[in-house]
Amino acid sequence: MNQQVFEKVDTYIGNLLAPEDSVLQETIQSLDDASIPQISVTPTQGKFLQLMLLSCKAKRVLELGTLGAYSTIWIARAIPADGKIITVEFDPHHANVASQNIAKAGLSDKIDLRTGKAMDVLNELISTNEEAFDFIFIDADKPPYTEYFELALKLSHPGTIIICDNVIREGKVLDEDTTDERVKGVQRFNQMLANNPKVTATIMQTVGAKEHDGMAIAIVN
Repeated sequence: MNQQVFEKVDTYIGNLLAPEDSVLQETIQSLDDASIPQISVTPTQGKFLQLMLLSCKAKRVLELGTLGAYSTIWIARAIPADGKIITVEFDPHHANVASQNIAKAGLSDKIDLRTGKAMDVLNELISTNEEAFDFIFIDADKPPYTEYFELALKLSHPGTIIICDNVIREGKVLDEDTTDERVKGVQRFNQMLANNPKVTATIMQTVGAKEHDGMAIAIVN
């Protein structure tokens, strides 16, 4: 098996079960147009997030790492009309493009896009006693993943699903001598997850258009 086969199978699954409409296609195109890296979730991953949202009947969602709002749009389409997403993006340029994509998708009423450091926004949400979230998707910078998760727990309730993307890094997590701060960040996160009594969790390896990686999936006890 090689990367070309993984990509073809990903396209096959996507075309069958996670077809992109024009809004999603234009959102991906907007990243190229704005010189933003193409690191959004894939269509099949977007559909997977929707299934997870539906499984816990999520109405309130927190997302860390908006990028161009591709995943945000997938998420927003799986929550009820009176649902709410708070999505956080550090880069003002990315946030501006995301805001335009959210508006084009007709989802501005559902999505509260906040620009700033995820750590600051999380602490602000905690200090203002924000109502707990049903679903949390963490797809931001990797070094502070552990801290993001621990703060996210304070914004959750029993049954909240927390998904963290990019925690295998093409298998580089196996390298104990790595100097890559992103890899070190997810190594630390994965170890924390294994020892955390507050959640029941696993990691699923993923292959496809985005090569070899993995998603951590946790349910708050």
